[in-house]
Amino acid sequence: MSILVLTSDTLIGTPATGNIEYNGQFFGTDSNASRAQLQRLVLSTAVASTSGTSIDFTGLPAWVKKITVMFNGVSTNGTSPVCALIGTSSGIVSTGYSAGGMRSFVASNDSVGVQTARFLVDGAAQDSGASRHGHMVLTSLGSNVWVQSSITSRSDGNASSNCGGSITLSGTLDRVRITTINGTDTFDAGNINILYEG
Repeated sequence: MSILVLTSDTLIGTPATGNIEYNGQFFGTDSNASRAQLQRLVLSTAVASTSGTSIDFTGLPAWVKKITVMFNGVSTNGTSPVCALIGTSSGIVSTGYSAGGMRSFVASNDSVGVQTARFLVDGAAQDSGASRHGHMVLTSLGSNVWVQSSITSRSDGNASSNCGGSITLSGTLDRVRITTINGTDTFDAGNINILYEG
């Protein structure tokens, strides 16, 4: 049987091989006495996407390097594409995105075009009441640069969306908003959750 022992609750000056330290975050040291933060996974609380025009996840910690947004049967009462915006403690950012995507049908494809004010979850307008299933991933490139990709499909199997983009924030990311391009369509079914890691 293995036993985990924390050597210190504060970071030591010269780490010893095999040390595991805790100071609000976990750190491990390797044979070269190099210290690295150990990855953590945090599953947030799922939010019912059954009302309102936007769903926000706020208070994300500064150590976050990757965020996965999960969509389970998410639909709205309109046809405006679902999208995502991110932000800092100063608020949601609605400029500076380089994003796009497309929706693939059984017989054809379409696209909502290049986006500078948001990341896309839907590659094009959806049928009213269409339910989305899948995920969007946000990954830090460093220096407050975030890269996005998403793959979602409709429950009827008639269409899927593939989207991607990037943005450079002026500060540390601490929030994600899921909404629609027109900002007025209302969520009416499903749930959304995020998993974040550092």
